[in-house]
Amino acid sequence: MVHDLSGRPADKRAGFARWLSAKDCTDCWKAARDADTESKEEWLAAKRAAEQEVAVAWAKQFDMPRLEGPAKALDWGERSRHQLMTAAHTALVVEGGWDEADWAELEEKARSITRAGWWIDQRDAEGADVLELLDAATEADRGTENPFR
Repeated sequence: MVHDLSGRPADKRAGFARWLSAKDCTDCWKAARDADTESKEEWLAAKRAAEQEVAVAWAKQFDMPRLEGPAKALDWGERSRHQLMTAAHTALVVEGGWDEADWAELEEKARSITRAGWWIDQRDAEGADVLELLDAATEADRGTENPFR
């Protein structure tokens, strides 16, 4: 790209020209930025697909019900449920004092929550808080009582 340096003071032209020579032109910069965005999007899509695969396998292994809600929320809800329940198991059983009977009771409560949006809403919660969250869930979060989800 050609830059007109005639509008710059004479003593500033050499330094600016040196700075420009180290920079990509606007078209090159945009192309690099777009390629970087595409690679980030591809990486994120691959990461989400891998997380989804693990979440679905986990749900099947532990007999978790299919979630309900808008199609675009279902996969996200599955991933959120898996991540939250895994964090809860670590906090309550592995690091805490819960035994398998306590955990089985919590799993039953988790099975009753089938609204994907509920799991998405709890995605940032601490694993140790899951029991309290499950107890606070409403009937609208359980089953198909609410057709407007």
